[in-house]
Amino acid sequence: MSEKPASRSKARSAARLAAVQALYQHEMEGTAIPSLLHEFHQHRLGATIEDAEYAEADVDFFNDLVRGATARRDEIDAAIKEKLSANWSLERLDRSMRAILRAGTFELLARPDVPIAAVITEYVDVAHAFFDKREAGFVNGLLDAIGKQARG
Repeated sequence: MSEKPASRSKARSAARLAAVQALYQHEMEGTAIPSLLHEFHQHRLGATIEDAEYAEADVDFFNDLVRGATARRDEIDAAIKEKLSANWSLERLDRSMRAILRAGTFELLARPDVPIAAVITEYVDVAHAFFDKREAGFVNGLLDAIGKQARG
């Protein structure tokens, strides 16, 4: 029996949010990727933490986002830096913002199966979980610029 598109979409949304959290944790603590993936698989994806129930995530998609964004970090960071205004640096951005942009940029570069508009919408939604409207707009504009360059 095949998975319904709506539940697949929800599972991918959960995977994106978890991937951003994992990338943030990786940058903060330097946790090795295999250990980080194991921790998320065992304790976070689809779990209930402090009375908050996390949606079931598409584990393979989560793994791809975390591994891919980490493996291609230099390329991803260069793509982000190229789109930042002259008076901004990647290092100046909040770590959560960097994690959102890295995951979104990876998806734009490496997942042509996901439409550009879907990637942008999803990471704008993730940004709303951490930031105000202004920052979510920043994510929208930056990922839109990267998407246009990456996919023609």
